[in-house]
Amino acid sequence: MKFKQYILLVVLSVGFVTINFAQHRTVPIKNGLGIQGGLTQFDIITDNFETTAGNGWIGGGSATVDLPHKFYNMSYSIQLSENTIGIASRPFALATVDEYVDYKLFTAQISLQAHIKIIESYLTLDVGPMLQYNSELELKDDDQENFIINNYDNLLAKDISDISKFNVDGAIGLSAGVSHFRLKAQYIYGFTNMFGKLNKNNLDTSGSGGSKFKGNQSMLAFTLMITF
Repeated sequence: MKFKQYILLVVLSVGFVTINFAQHRTVPIKNGLGIQGGLTQFDIITDNFETTAGNGWIGGGSATVDLPHKFYNMSYSIQLSENTIGIASRPFALATVDEYVDYKLFTAQISLQAHIKIIESYLTLDVGPMLQYNSELELKDDDQENFIINNYDNLLAKDISDISKFNVDGAIGLSAGVSHFRLKAQYIYGFTNMFGKLNKNNLDTSGSGGSKFKGNQSMLAFTLMITF
Protein backbone atom coordinates (compact mmCIF):
# COMPACT_ATOMS: atom_id res chain seq x y z
CA MET A 1 0.00 0.00 0.00
CA LYS A 2 2.83 2.41 0.86
CA PHE A 3 4.42 1.72 -2.53
CA LYS A 4 1.15 2.45 -4.34
CA GLN A 5 0.88 5.77 -2.49
CA TYR A 6 4.46 6.64 -3.45
CA ILE A 7 3.81 5.86 -7.13
CA LEU A 8 0.63 7.97 -6.99
CA LEU A 9 2.61 10.88 -5.54
CA VAL A 10 5.16 10.68 -8.35
CA VAL A 11 2.44 10.48 -11.02
CA LEU A 12 0.73 13.54 -9.56
CA SER A 13 4.04 15.38 -9.41
CA VAL A 14 4.65 14.69 -13.09
CA GLY A 15 1.05 15.59 -13.91
CA PHE A 16 1.28 19.02 -12.31
CA VAL A 17 4.30 20.04 -14.38
CA THR A 18 3.09 22.25 -17.22
CA ILE A 19 4.88 23.76 -20.18
CA ASN A 20 6.25 27.09 -19.06
CA PHE A 21 9.16 29.44 -19.50
CA ALA A 22 11.31 30.79 -16.71
CA GLN A 23 14.20 33.20 -16.71
CA HIS A 24 17.52 32.16 -15.22
CA ARG A 25 20.22 34.76 -15.74
CA THR A 26 18.21 35.94 -18.77
CA VAL A 27 18.39 32.45 -20.38
CA PRO A 28 15.00 30.77 -21.01
CA ILE A 29 14.46 27.39 -19.31
CA LYS A 30 11.67 25.27 -20.74
CA ASN A 31 9.81 22.63 -18.74
CA GLY A 32 7.62 20.04 -20.39
CA LEU A 33 5.88 16.70 -20.24
CA GLY A 34 6.51 13.54 -22.20
CA ILE A 35 4.81 10.18 -22.64
CA GLN A 36 6.54 7.14 -24.06
CA GLY A 37 5.89 3.53 -24.97
CA GLY A 38 7.71 0.70 -26.64
CA LEU A 39 9.20 -2.78 -26.41
CA THR A 40 11.70 -4.45 -24.09
CA GLN A 41 14.04 -7.40 -24.01
CA PHE A 42 14.64 -8.68 -20.48
CA ASP A 43 17.13 -11.08 -18.91
CA ILE A 44 18.80 -11.77 -15.56
CA ILE A 45 22.57 -12.25 -15.59
CA THR A 46 23.29 -15.18 -13.26
CA ASP A 47 25.50 -18.23 -12.81
CA ASN A 48 22.76 -20.11 -10.96
CA PHE A 49 20.31 -20.65 -13.80
CA GLU A 50 20.33 -21.05 -17.56
CA THR A 51 18.15 -18.22 -18.83
CA THR A 52 16.82 -17.00 -22.13
CA ALA A 53 15.83 -13.38 -22.68
CA GLY A 54 12.15 -12.61 -23.21
CA ASN A 55 10.22 -9.75 -24.76
CA GLY A 56 7.81 -7.33 -23.13
CA TRP A 57 6.38 -3.81 -23.19
CA ILE A 58 7.13 -0.55 -21.42
CA GLY A 59 5.33 2.78 -21.02
CA GLY A 60 5.44 5.84 -18.83
CA GLY A 61 5.67 9.58 -18.43
CA SER A 62 8.40 12.10 -17.75
CA ALA A 63 8.96 15.70 -16.75
CA THR A 64 11.76 17.38 -18.70
CA VAL A 65 13.86 20.49 -18.17
CA ASP A 66 15.49 21.95 -21.29
CA LEU A 67 18.62 23.96 -20.37
CA PRO A 68 19.83 25.84 -23.48
CA HIS A 69 22.83 27.34 -21.63
CA LYS A 70 24.11 23.94 -20.40
CA PHE A 71 25.68 20.95 -22.16
CA TYR A 72 22.91 18.75 -20.76
CA ASN A 73 19.17 18.64 -20.07
CA MET A 74 17.47 16.90 -17.13
CA SER A 75 14.39 14.75 -16.67
CA TYR A 76 12.70 12.57 -14.11
CA SER A 77 10.30 9.84 -15.09
CA ILE A 78 8.19 6.92 -14.02
CA GLN A 79 7.79 3.91 -16.26
CA LEU A 80 5.93 0.61 -15.99
CA SER A 81 6.78 -2.57 -17.84
CA GLU A 82 5.85 -6.22 -18.11
CA ASN A 83 8.66 -8.57 -19.10
CA THR A 84 9.24 -12.27 -19.63
CA ILE A 85 12.19 -14.57 -19.01
CA GLY A 86 12.76 -18.29 -19.54
CA ILE A 87 14.67 -20.53 -17.11
CA ALA A 88 15.88 -24.00 -18.14
CA SER A 89 14.30 -26.91 -16.27
CA ARG A 90 13.19 -30.50 -16.66
CA PRO A 91 9.74 -32.06 -16.08
CA PHE A 92 11.13 -34.67 -13.66
CA ALA A 93 14.48 -35.58 -12.13
CA LEU A 94 15.59 -38.15 -14.72
CA ALA A 95 14.28 -36.33 -17.80
CA THR A 96 16.80 -36.08 -20.64
CA VAL A 97 15.08 -33.22 -22.48
CA ASP A 98 15.22 -29.69 -21.07
CA GLU A 99 12.38 -27.18 -21.26
CA TYR A 100 12.30 -23.47 -20.53
CA VAL A 101 9.85 -22.41 -17.86
CA ASP A 102 8.51 -18.95 -18.74
CA TYR A 103 7.99 -16.31 -16.06
CA LYS A 104 6.41 -12.84 -16.11
CA LEU A 105 7.82 -9.91 -14.17
CA PHE A 106 6.12 -6.54 -13.65
CA THR A 107 8.34 -3.54 -12.84
CA ALA A 108 7.79 0.09 -11.84
CA GLN A 109 10.83 2.35 -12.19
CA ILE A 110 11.51 5.92 -11.10
CA SER A 111 14.55 7.60 -12.62
CA LEU A 112 16.50 10.86 -12.74
CA GLN A 113 18.48 11.32 -15.93
CA ALA A 114 20.93 13.74 -17.46
CA HIS A 115 20.73 14.11 -21.25
CA ILE A 116 24.18 15.06 -22.50
CA LYS A 117 23.95 16.96 -25.79
CA ILE A 118 25.92 15.35 -28.62
CA ILE A 119 24.26 17.30 -31.43
CA GLU A 120 22.47 20.05 -29.49
CA SER A 121 19.16 18.56 -28.31
CA TYR A 122 18.71 16.48 -31.47
CA LEU A 123 20.95 13.65 -30.25
CA THR A 124 21.70 13.07 -26.57
CA LEU A 125 23.46 10.54 -24.38
CA ASP A 126 21.12 9.68 -21.50
CA VAL A 127 22.47 8.43 -18.17
CA GLY A 128 21.23 8.26 -14.60
CA PRO A 129 20.16 6.21 -11.57
CA MET A 130 16.88 4.36 -11.21
CA LEU A 131 14.86 2.94 -8.32
CA GLN A 132 12.77 -0.12 -9.13
CA TYR A 133 9.94 -2.05 -7.54
CA ASN A 134 9.17 -5.38 -9.17
CA SER A 135 6.73 -8.20 -8.65
CA GLU A 136 7.55 -11.83 -7.98
CA LEU A 137 8.52 -14.05 -10.87
CA GLU A 138 5.08 -15.27 -11.93
CA LEU A 139 4.79 -18.58 -13.78
CA LYS A 140 3.03 -18.17 -17.12
CA ASP A 141 1.94 -21.82 -17.01
CA ASP A 142 1.01 -23.15 -13.55
CA ASP A 143 1.30 -26.71 -14.87
CA GLN A 144 5.09 -26.20 -14.84
CA GLU A 145 5.34 -25.22 -11.16
CA ASN A 146 6.84 -28.59 -10.16
CA PHE A 147 9.45 -28.69 -12.93
CA ILE A 148 12.97 -29.08 -11.53
CA ILE A 149 15.36 -26.23 -12.25
CA ASN A 150 18.51 -27.25 -14.14
CA ASN A 151 21.73 -27.45 -12.07
CA TYR A 152 19.71 -28.51 -9.01
CA ASP A 153 18.41 -31.85 -7.74
CA ASN A 154 15.19 -30.75 -6.04
CA LEU A 155 14.69 -27.03 -6.65
CA LEU A 156 11.25 -26.51 -8.20
CA ALA A 157 10.17 -23.79 -10.63
CA LYS A 158 7.71 -22.40 -8.06
CA ASP A 159 10.45 -22.15 -5.39
CA ILE A 160 12.29 -19.27 -7.09
CA SER A 161 9.32 -16.92 -7.52
CA ASP A 162 9.85 -14.91 -4.32
CA ILE A 163 12.68 -12.63 -5.46
CA SER A 164 13.79 -9.26 -4.06
CA LYS A 165 11.15 -6.58 -4.66
CA PHE A 166 13.22 -3.37 -4.45
CA ASN A 167 16.29 -2.87 -6.63
CA VAL A 168 18.66 -0.10 -7.67
CA ASP A 169 19.47 0.19 -11.37
CA GLY A 170 21.56 2.32 -13.66
CA ALA A 171 20.38 3.39 -17.12
CA ILE A 172 22.31 4.55 -20.18
CA GLY A 173 21.08 5.17 -23.70
CA LEU A 174 20.65 7.44 -26.69
CA SER A 175 17.78 9.71 -27.70
CA ALA A 176 17.29 11.20 -31.15
CA GLY A 177 14.53 13.37 -32.56
CA VAL A 178 13.16 16.74 -33.55
CA SER A 179 10.28 18.84 -32.32
CA HIS A 180 7.91 16.75 -30.19
CA PHE A 181 9.04 13.27 -31.24
CA ARG A 182 12.04 11.28 -30.00
CA LEU A 183 13.27 7.72 -30.45
CA LYS A 184 15.02 6.27 -27.42
CA ALA A 185 17.23 3.22 -26.91
CA GLN A 186 18.07 2.45 -23.29
CA TYR A 187 20.01 -0.22 -21.41
CA ILE A 188 19.08 -0.79 -17.77
CA TYR A 189 21.41 -2.78 -15.50
CA GLY A 190 20.57 -3.87 -11.97
CA PHE A 191 23.27 -3.07 -9.41
CA THR A 192 21.56 -5.00 -6.61
CA ASN A 193 21.11 -8.75 -6.32
CA MET A 194 17.65 -9.55 -7.65
CA PHE A 195 17.88 -13.10 -6.25
CA GLY A 196 19.10 -11.96 -2.82
CA LYS A 197 15.84 -12.84 -1.09
CA LEU A 198 16.10 -16.47 -2.27
CA ASN A 199 19.13 -16.91 -0.01
CA LYS A 200 16.87 -16.32 3.02
CA ASN A 201 14.19 -18.84 2.04
CA ASN A 202 15.93 -22.08 3.10
CA LEU A 203 15.64 -23.59 -0.37
CA ASP A 204 16.99 -27.02 -1.27
CA THR A 205 20.11 -26.23 -3.30
CA SER A 206 21.51 -29.77 -3.45
CA GLY A 207 23.35 -30.47 -6.67
CA SER A 208 24.60 -26.92 -7.03
CA GLY A 209 27.62 -27.15 -4.76
CA GLY A 210 26.02 -24.82 -2.24
CA SER A 211 26.53 -21.62 -4.23
CA LYS A 212 24.43 -18.63 -3.20
CA PHE A 213 21.82 -17.14 -5.48
CA LYS A 214 22.92 -14.03 -7.35
CA GLY A 215 21.44 -12.28 -10.35
CA ASN A 216 21.51 -8.82 -11.92
CA GLN A 217 18.80 -7.43 -14.17
CA SER A 218 19.61 -6.70 -17.81
CA MET A 219 16.98 -4.85 -19.84
CA LEU A 220 16.92 -3.23 -23.26
CA ALA A 221 14.11 -0.76 -23.98
CA PHE A 222 13.24 0.79 -27.34
CA THR A 223 10.62 3.52 -27.13
CA LEU A 224 8.98 6.42 -28.91
CA MET A 225 8.47 9.54 -26.78
CA ILE A 226 6.09 12.40 -27.50
CA THR A 227 6.73 15.67 -25.63
CA PHE A 228 4.37 18.58 -24.99
